[in-house]
Amino acid sequence: MQILEYFKPARYSVSVLLGLVFSCLVATVSAETELLMIEEPGCVYCARFNQEIAPAYPKTTEGSQAPLRRLLIADSWPADLQAVEPARFTPTFILVRDGQEIDRLAGYPGDEHFWYLLGQMLDKL
Repeated sequence: MQILEYFKPARYSVSVLLGLVFSCLVATVSAETELLMIEEPGCVYCARFNQEIAPAYPKTTEGSQAPLRRLLIADSWPADLQAVEPARFTPTFILVRDGQEIDRLAGYPGDEHFWYLLGQMLDKL
């Protein structure tokens, strides 16, 4: 009962309470998750991915959970990914949450296998 007494309308307005609730929700949703795709020009399997998966990916549930971020293997590794081991060959897909590697998929196994393996990766979140 003491907790309820503390939140009486006389002490806090509804807008303040809603602000507190919104802040808590934003804090839980703000974890940044992305799927890195390490690629290079001339990579045949990167081209297959770009043809078979890339156009639909942003429209999928998986694409909403982990938006695709493309990186070229020859470029310097981004500062925000220093905790993630760079890829050694292309394509490599690395699931990252808040700058930490969750899982990775080396190579492109084809349309059906990619979605299945990506689902397994996302289950680790």
